[in-house]
Amino acid sequence: MSYTYRATLPALCLSLILPCALPVMAADPAPGKNPTTEAAPVERQVLLERSQEDAAALQRQLPPDEQQPLLAGNDSFLALWKPANIDQPKGVVIILPGADESADWPQAVGPLRRKFPDEGWGSLSLTLPDTPNSGSLPRIEDAPAPPTPAKDAKVADAAKSAEPDNAAEDDAAASVARAAAADELAKAEAERIFARIDSAVAFAQQKKAHSIVLLGHGSGSYWAARYLSERPSPLIQRLVMISAQEPLTAKPNLNELATTLKVKTADFIYKDLAQNRDAALQRLQASKRSKNVTYTQVALTTLPGDGSAQQEQLFRRVRGWLEPK
Repeated sequence: MSYTYRATLPALCLSLILPCALPVMAADPAPGKNPTTEAAPVERQVLLERSQEDAAALQRQLPPDEQQPLLAGNDSFLALWKPANIDQPKGVVIILPGADESADWPQAVGPLRRKFPDEGWGSLSLTLPDTPNSGSLPRIEDAPAPPTPAKDAKVADAAKSAEPDNAAEDDAAASVARAAAADELAKAEAERIFARIDSAVAFAQQKKAHSIVLLGHGSGSYWAARYLSERPSPLIQRLVMISAQEPLTAKPNLNELATTLKVKTADFIYKDLAQNRDAALQRLQASKRSKNVTYTQVALTTLPGDGSAQQEQLFRRVRGWLEPK
């Protein structure tokens, strides 16, 4: 009896210990392994701007000799360069696409950059940065103040009566902060675009361009006009605007810019498009009020169903203005 007890006692103790030990053994990592060092944090890949994605697509599609990387400060961007196909070039046309358009956009931008070299002009089409949106603005939020107990009914009533005024003041302060943030964002956007135009002008100088023309399409017209207004340069003799548009939050507006410039300006509009026609009429009236003789408006007609003919019409009219006979 005592022998049986002594023989079964160790087995009984072991059966009681093992269920408690197994979870500990499973949770304990193998010797020499540190889970904190092995589980490295996953880094999120930086998302490219839409304009950078478009530029990468053009690099895959177009011949390398048309691709011209340029540097604007620390900002590298793609431009598309085609030299003039004559021994004595007439100059360089720097093309600014509109918002959400690439440097080889099929309306105006791409056709013009390919056609100008055969007429003796080098063409340099730029990639412009993305347009900032409201999602880029920081959120302005006030942390709620900790509640303070009122000592008596009079203090509580006074605090309640002051709440609407405090809320109005908070809203006004938040509105001012948002406006200031939006202004800073707009200034940063303008500086990025101006830096790219500066880089393009420097490139044209390297090519010994006798004449430099800024040509904008859509909102690119606004940026070309604003650049010449804020950074006038004797190197740029002419401005061409095609289907000009201005950004929603543009300050100053295009009427103030385009009709007061000192360089010769051609404003090409499609007269059968109501939105373009109305805005163009305002620019024309502004030019008459300011007696600006350097501003010219040229009316075009859309050719539905014949895109190539419409692009050829546009090119001939632009070339005719640049090279009057």
